[in-house]
Amino acid sequence: MKQTIIRISSAALLLTLAASCSRTEQVAPSQQPIAATVNQDATRDSNLAMGNPSGAVTDATNSPNNYLMTKTQYTLSYSRDKGKPNWVSWHLSSAWLGSTPRQDNFSSDATLPSGWFRATSTSYTGSGFDRGHNCPSADRTGSVADNSATFLMTNMMPQAANNNQQTWANLENYERTLVAQGYELYVICGSYGTGGTGVNGYATTIASGNITVPARCWKVVVVLPEGSSDASRVTTSTRIIAIDTPNTTAISSAWGGYRTTVDAIEAATGYNILSAVSSTVQATIESKVDTGPTS
Repeated sequence: MKQTIIRISSAALLLTLAASCSRTEQVAPSQQPIAATVNQDATRDSNLAMGNPSGAVTDATNSPNNYLMTKTQYTLSYSRDKGKPNWVSWHLSSAWLGSTPRQDNFSSDATLPSGWFRATSTSYTGSGFDRGHNCPSADRTGSVADNSATFLMTNMMPQAANNNQQTWANLENYERTLVAQGYELYVICGSYGTGGTGVNGYATTIASGNITVPARCWKVVVVLPEGSSDASRVTTSTRIIAIDTPNTTAISSAWGGYRTTVDAIEAATGYNILSAVSSTVQATIESKVDTGPTS
């Protein structure tokens, strides 16, 4: 439901200001009186609304390689033995976007269980692989806290530079153009397999064997008009974008060429990626390869 919030300071009553911005909320303090009209037709919804793909649980003893970690900004399944996430899931709407600049403050995640390896900002140094974000920095620009959360090392995977900086970046940019058009998205991504090719050549692990280099990097994007009760609004006509890319420097920058079905990714990973969606609907949408625009 669209609602308009108008904040007018008492000092601003002396001025005539009629500036408004339809999808951006001004929250920074100002030294000058401000009249701001904010149209909020988007909300921040559950990052796990489409389901828990692997049935991850917060049980470090019995489930160390499918360990559920819940952040305000995203939710993930973490593998202790691989030193990286299995998958990360997040919601993207204009409510998550603002003007906060990229923080670049890569840091270890102190919420990992005691005694587990914790990747640091330098764990990837000299490896030939990027610290590849799962949930991108540019998807969380609403505040410094939101953006900083994307730089936790539990949100990273060893990703070939061309894959990270070109193929995935192009898809991420396209996703945000959809948000600008009035859509909200649910994005689930991850990696699987062992062994990728970075700028230093092929490798199966980095960080003295503590972090597994994946063979493939995948992503599923659910595209919905803004609304509520989102999982129940997914129909057989809902656009689902699924890609599965090789983790290599020899990769095209055009992400559209790597489109596949959700079924194929599930077969490769063993996950039930859209488990909260009706099984009848899943049967249709998960078997389709997206043929929509790519820019």
